[in-house]
Amino acid sequence: MTRIALFQSNTGIDPAANADGLGKAIAEAAAGGAEILFTPEMSGLLDRDSARAAKNLHREEEDEVLAACREAAKQHRIWLHIGSLAVLVDDGKVANRGFVIDREGNIRARYDKLHLFDVDLPTGESWRESNVYSAGKDVVLVNGTPIGKLGLTICYDLRFPGLFARLAEADADVIAVPAAFTVPTGKAHWHILLRARAIEAGLFIVAAAQVGHHDDGRNTFGHSLVIDPWGELLLDMGEQPGVGFADIDLKRISDVRGRIPALNHRRIIPEAVTL
Repeated sequence: MTRIALFQSNTGIDPAANADGLGKAIAEAAAGGAEILFTPEMSGLLDRDSARAAKNLHREEEDEVLAACREAAKQHRIWLHIGSLAVLVDDGKVANRGFVIDREGNIRARYDKLHLFDVDLPTGESWRESNVYSAGKDVVLVNGTPIGKLGLTICYDLRFPGLFARLAEADADVIAVPAAFTVPTGKAHWHILLRARAIEAGLFIVAAAQVGHHDDGRNTFGHSLVIDPWGELLLDMGEQPGVGFADIDLKRISDVRGRIPALNHRRIIPEAVTL
């Protein structure tokens, strides 16, 4: 068994305050016996006011939240998956970038969100991630973590099962899905999609989420989840911020895949034929 922790946060518009909250969560996770802590999408800054947010955006090497998290990981001897931070990149846009940090404070992997969320919602909310963010290009799997091979995704990637299939084919043991789901879509789809991805891929899903009413006016769904390969919920953190714990037994993967060996039955799917 390996103990993991999830930080369900209510990230705001002040990076320094967010870094302080992350530091406290890292200490709590380590004190609780966790080998690795997972945090949500946009753990360092959540601000839909683009002009205000721009004042707090930096390149990766200058990001104060990332630096603080690396130092805390080293201090508390714990791995981190920072679900994502907004960092400036060379094309003048911003990367929605996740980081895996080892217990020495070293960055072991980076993942830029592949799928960008552009939509007008019935609630009147409008999101245009492609106006600000640069889409990632790589599928990323991290070896040697305390929970084996860790596949990386971010939020909207959840709606694209092909990405999860690719990670499963590369022998991922766990796939992380850090998120900042809105309340309406969270209520409708969050649990269903995450359980489906775990069942389809036959592995563990760890989904740390933002929660509550945020400084920039948005409301996020919460319900950070840990799901086993059979689709069973090992942890549901509900609608309050905080740190939660779950114990993962990687032997569960071979047990489930032995009962439903769908990954062994994969075929190359031909193009659809219109008749």
